[in-house]
Order: sequence, then structure tokens, then C-alpha cells
Amino acid sequence: MQGLLRSGTITLRRPALHGCIRSLATRAPFVPPAQLEDVKSETPRRRREEEDEREAPKSPSFYSGRVSYYDQYSHIEGAVEHTRSALKMLQLLPLPDFARASIPKRPSIWKGAREMSEDLGMAMTSTRYRALTRLLTKLNGYYAVAKAAGCDELATRTKNLLNVFESSTKESNLYRGKGKVVHVDHLGRSYSFGKRKTSTARVWMVPTAKPVDKLETIDVEKVGSLDEAAGLLASQPERFQQPQLVPKSNILINNIPIGEYFPVPGDRERVVRPLQVAGVLGAYNIFTLVRGGGSTGQSGALAHGIAKGIKIHQPNLTHLLQSTKLLRRDPRMVERKKTGRAKARKGYTWVKR
Repeated sequence: MQGLLRSGTITLRRPALHGCIRSLATRAPFVPPAQLEDVKSETPRRRREEEDEREAPKSPSFYSGRVSYYDQYSHIEGAVEHTRSALKMLQLLPLPDFARASIPKRPSIWKGAREMSEDLGMAMTSTRYRALTRLLTKLNGYYAVAKAAGCDELATRTKNLLNVFESSTKESNLYRGKGKVVHVDHLGRSYSFGKRKTSTARVWMVPTAKPVDKLETIDVEKVGSLDEAAGLLASQPERFQQPQLVPKSNILINNIPIGEYFPVPGDRERVVRPLQVAGVLGAYNIFTLVRGGGSTGQSGALAHGIAKGIKIHQPNLTHLLQSTKLLRRDPRMVERKKTGRAKARKGYTWVKR
């Protein structure tokens, strides 16, 4: 009996406990009204109203993450389209190939990727840099057409945009690789410098004096008859022929004649080859100072310096010397020795036992 009462008591108490637990779970916490003043409503309607009240981004590339780059790209692209349409309206595009080739080109040296990245305030990849410079190059071509056609206003606006992206070292880059102009001094001497391997040569060239004809001249009025003239022609034929005057020149290397300094014929031929190619053999007295290297390197350095000296005296032979690669400094150097080799490529003798 007591067990039944005990079980009944338990069953009667359970609903009361569940109700108490449910009432505690549904009770809302107290929030002071002051804390609800700046709390935004999270209802969908209020959220839509707040989104409508926001201002639209000024740039269409606002959500791209690279606003500055795409703004510049779209600005240049718009300039390209505007310039192209203006040139088409003026019937300057499209141009035939011969007309495009005759238009003077404006050299374009753009800023590097790193410099453009600093200007835009973002890292620029090589792909984006190429895309930007491709548009600038196209716009530069349109500028050349507008300038050649006399469209000054269009050319000025295009040039102002291109100047923003040009490198600050443009002038120095344009003159890079162009050797300084060397002139002949008041004594007719030229100075040049040649290199080959580890040898260096300083070359001074002076034109030789023209030889004077010392042959005795014949007074035609003193020849009485044709028979006398025929007799003179038969007895002294050299007096009636045009003399072939061969100039004499010297080549001194470290104050030593070339024949003594280079006993090997191949070295001497290498030195005089620029003179033979240019056809001025014997036209200049050459004085040189050579340092470093062996006979092959020194003769090659002399040939390089002599070719540059001929270019100074006779600029019209520059193309001939360039086509024969005599003005080019030979970049070949001695190959380094490798580990496990007797020399650069020579292997050790294999021994069976």
C-alpha cells in the first residue's frame, strides 16, 4: 500500500515539475529601454529599406578588390575607343600598310610593373601589367596618326594621358647603347678602344701623307714631231703612264713594328683585316698600346679598336663594318674548368689497369 501511494505521489508531482520548467524556459530576460535605442531592426522589410537608403558605389569596380587598377584600365580603354572613333570620323583609319609605315613613330617606354604598383597602391601581376601596356601602346599608335594628320587638340589630349604612364628614365633609356660621338682632333688623330677576351688595346690613327709624284714632266710644246714623240714613248714608257702611288704606313704595337710583335702570320692578318675590308690599307699610321692576354686576344683587341677608328674617320663605312661584325666586341671568354676534368672539357686518360 505504501508502495502504491509512493508511486502515485510521484506520478502526481511530475506534471507540476514540467510546468515549472516550461515557464522558466519561456520567460524573456529584462532589457533596459536605453539599450534598444541604437539597435537596428533585423526584419526583412527594415533591412530592405536600409539597403535602399545606402548610396551606390561611385566606381563600377568597387566590389572587384582592385578598384584603382580597373578604374585606370577603363579610363585608358575609353580613351582608346574615343580616339579611334574620332580618327574614323576624320577618315584617318584604317590606314594602308605603306602609309602606316611612313608615319614617324613615337618611342614608348612605360613605367615598370613595380613603379605602376606604387602609383596605383596595389600589387600588379605581369598579366595585368601586359594588358595595361598593350592598351597604352595602341593609344600611342593613334597619337602618331593624329599628330601626323595635324589634329593638334586630339594629339595633345592623348599625349597628356600617355605622359602619366611613361617612365621617368625615358631619355636615358632612349640613348642607352648609343656610343658617344667621337671626333677627330685638330691634328687629325682619332682615339678608339678595343677589347677581346682579357686583352685591351688603345688605338690612335692618323691619316698618312699623300705621296708626291717626283717623275719628270714632259713639255709637250718641246716635242717637235710625232716621230720624236713615238721615240720617247718607246724608250721611256713609264714617263707616259699614270703612276700608281702606294702610300706607306706604319703599325706600331707598344712601339714595336707589327712584324716583330706578332711573328705568327694569322695574328697579323687578324690585325689588318678591318683595313682590308674597308679598302683603306696603307691609308693610316696606327699607334697602339696593348695590355693583357695572349697573342690571339691582343690581335683581336687591336682589330676591334682599328675598326672603331675607321668608323670615326670614315662614317660612310659604318654599315660595311657592322655587316662584317668588325665593330662588335667578341663576347667569348675562356671556359671555366670543371670538376673531374683536366681542363674545361678535356677528360683524363682512361687506364684499364
